[in-house]
Amino acid sequence: MDTPLSTIAVVGLGTMGTGIAEVLALAGREVIGIDISEAAALGAVASLEASTARAVGRGRITEEERAVALARFRTADTLQAAADAELVIEVVPESYEIKQQVFRELDAIVSPTTILATGTNALSVTRLAAESQRPERVLGLHFFNPAPAMKLVEVVSSVLTAPPAVEAVTTLARELGKEPVAVGDRPGFVADGLLFGYLNQAAAMYEANYASREDIDAAMKLGCGLPMGPLALLDLIGIDTARTVLEAMYAESHDRLHAPAPILGQLSSAGLTGRKAGRGFYTYDAPGGQDVVPDALTPAAGAEAGAGRAVASVGVAGSGTMASGIAEVFAKAGYGVVLAARTQEKADLAKGRIAKSLERSVTKGRLSAEARDETLARITAAGSLDAFAEVDLAVEAVAEDLEIKQQLFASLDKVCRPGAVLATTTSSLPVVAIARATARPEDVIGMHFFNPAPAMKLVEVVRTVLTADDVHATVRAVCAKIRKHPVDCGDRAGFIVNALLFPYLNNAIKMVEEHYASLDDIDAAMKLGGGYPMGPFELLDVVGLDVSLAIEKVLHREFRDPGLAPAPLLEHLVAAGCLGRKTGRGFREYARR
Repeated sequence: MDTPLSTIAVVGLGTMGTGIAEVLALAGREVIGIDISEAAALGAVASLEASTARAVGRGRITEEERAVALARFRTADTLQAAADAELVIEVVPESYEIKQQVFRELDAIVSPTTILATGTNALSVTRLAAESQRPERVLGLHFFNPAPAMKLVEVVSSVLTAPPAVEAVTTLARELGKEPVAVGDRPGFVADGLLFGYLNQAAAMYEANYASREDIDAAMKLGCGLPMGPLALLDLIGIDTARTVLEAMYAESHDRLHAPAPILGQLSSAGLTGRKAGRGFYTYDAPGGQDVVPDALTPAAGAEAGAGRAVASVGVAGSGTMASGIAEVFAKAGYGVVLAARTQEKADLAKGRIAKSLERSVTKGRLSAEARDETLARITAAGSLDAFAEVDLAVEAVAEDLEIKQQLFASLDKVCRPGAVLATTTSSLPVVAIARATARPEDVIGMHFFNPAPAMKLVEVVRTVLTADDVHATVRAVCAKIRKHPVDCGDRAGFIVNALLFPYLNNAIKMVEEHYASLDDIDAAMKLGGGYPMGPFELLDVVGLDVSLAIEKVLHREFRDPGLAPAPLLEHLVAAGCLGRKTGRGFREYARR
């Protein structure tokens, strides 16, 4: 199988097949695009002409390079055209019957040394290989959409695949400018295996009316730095496609997290499959369109939950990084801020941390020296909660411990004036349990800021069954003034972001436990294939393995789902004191500073 793979056939000229053909042609390969549909073939040619013209316009290739690439691409309507190909990549619909038919026909046409690659992201490569007369030359070559832009290619081996075939396509992927990741044969492989579980949970969260589609998507974009929210991404992928992938994953894993949310089946059955249909979770300007248009579920512009309470002064309880960051945010927005800690010394240190942060902003040209001085002057450091007597909004940012927070709120109940709003920044504890420590639970709400608070735009606004409407309206208005994006959610473990993020992180750990893929390959797959700013293990080490484990336990305890049980490897690392960057060792080792 020592072949240069210079002539390659692509079977199926949909969006993915056309994208793969473009990548191959621009990289100097002779490409035969095969599709039984004349319209698909003509569309592929038109697409290549348009995309390469754009590349010329942007200076990425010359007109001569464009002409040569287009000349390398030809189309055919029969598999017989693949007779001289050294590699055939099929990207036909996700159906065993269709793909097996293609492989059976190719067996009678291509050379014994020709490599047959399936572009499936949901079906068993082993099962497809078993249908071939030469299963040792069958493997998976999973590109990501759009193929010209996405760097990741998963190279999937079955137990039958010959190593030389894997080496040949891995070399090809690198020559195409891609990042190949070697994975074994299981539904979803690495990137989709982690991604689709997360997407499924987001769909279930929406179906349960826990949060609006807009808030779920905004939370994951702003809270995790993702390029798209999960529901918008499902519309882009195709809701029917997502359901197919999840069905295949669930058939193998029997993990309830992979059991397709009923809404995916309902939308698919109704033909509301996403962008390609013009409607899915959102409504689009046309079938295949990209622009979301208002529909019956679109929130009315400027619609808020009534009038709120006046807020001129804010108290922030705590002396850590989060408390300092929140105090800085409020002071920058013009609020008078009382920053209270257990001692005056701790409060002064916290204010000093804010001064350093403001100074960095001045050095970087983001803040004037005058604005720095005015902001710092609005902050009063205090060594006791008694200083909160006249604040309109009290925000706690102390340790993530229910007993500690309840004691603090019992104190706030006594100190703060009647009508003051009391907010907790908890990320995992029940807000109502904190509220019940006071005699005024209607005044208590969750305001979950994200770290670092001055930079992160998201605030999860968590109202309990007891929270008053005007308290909710007050916090949303405050969020607007401090230039944060509020998303509404109910009082349950994880709220939006952590409830979707940490099961994904936990599943990544399980992949490593099962020796399915390495830390580096999983991190690379999610950054390159999923658009994540950090791989799961990078993120776990930054967040802290102890913090991650605590959140996993809360989620497991509340939802009682076996699939949410913390991965044993995470528990073992925490027990060993390997907590991530802060201890110098987590999933990886770090240089001591």
